[in-house]
Amino acid sequence: MTMNVPKVVVFDLGKVLVDFDYRIAAAKIAPRAKLTLEQVRHAMDHSPLLYRFETGLMTNEEFAVEVCAVCGFSGTVGEFYEAFADIFSEIQPMIAMQGALRANGIPTCIFSNTNGVAIGHIRRRFPFFANFDHYILSYEIGAMKPDAKIYAAVERAVGQTGEAIVYLDDRAENIQGGLDRGWRAILHETPAKTIPALRQMGLPVSANS
Repeated sequence: MTMNVPKVVVFDLGKVLVDFDYRIAAAKIAPRAKLTLEQVRHAMDHSPLLYRFETGLMTNEEFAVEVCAVCGFSGTVGEFYEAFADIFSEIQPMIAMQGALRANGIPTCIFSNTNGVAIGHIRRRFPFFANFDHYILSYEIGAMKPDAKIYAAVERAVGQTGEAIVYLDDRAENIQGGLDRGWRAILHETPAKTIPALRQMGLPVSANS
């Protein structure tokens, strides 16, 4: 029995549509901080503060003030925001593929564990971000993948469930959260693997589809 073509494609953001590296931010902050570069990076991306920030329990300013205090950063909150957010670069083949889906009438959704500072920067810097039908962002929902609550929010937003949804993410535990709900899912490693996998599902992933 052949499966139907998916009705919607759900994209993780980081490492799928944009690459990121907190070491870029740490390299800007560390020279004006009391910690080493690696300690600054850890304070930003491995501390409980980031979890609280990305589940909406801290405002942008609260997060910035606390991280600056932990790091001993001597700059302003605005300077921290600029350094913290400017860590992204586009993954062009995936962005082009999403554009082809959109051009062919396939709804797309961004589904991300993220925060308001990052999203504000990406929205200003990268035009592709505006070209999605739905956005499910952890800090707005109050839950992070792989919590079932945020997957349910995707289903409500896109109006689909089960195999009608195909989901792309670079983390196995997040993919499993989709599979547990009957979604089709692809563990994203490279565009060269992901794009043909979507094509095999019958999706129009090139501009001339």
